[in-house]
Amino acid sequence: SEDVLSKDAGECAICLEELQQGDTIARLPCLCIYHKGQVFLRVDIKFQKVAFMGCIDEWFEVNRSCPEHPSD
Repeated sequence: SEDVLSKDAGECAICLEELQQGDTIARLPCLCIYHKGQVFLRVDIKFQKVAFMGCIDEWFEVNRSCPEHPSD
């Protein structure tokens, strides 16, 4: 589910940036939280593409499990 973080919560396991109060987050059923819908610049030199995605949005394009609990 999408939520707004009420207090700082360490680092996002996907992008390794700090999860800060006021950030939009996704809270998974396992209760792990990640950045959601925030804009991060990703440059793919090989294909000369620039993508703007939120951490968990990009993760779920290729994965269907929590990054920290892949067997759940």
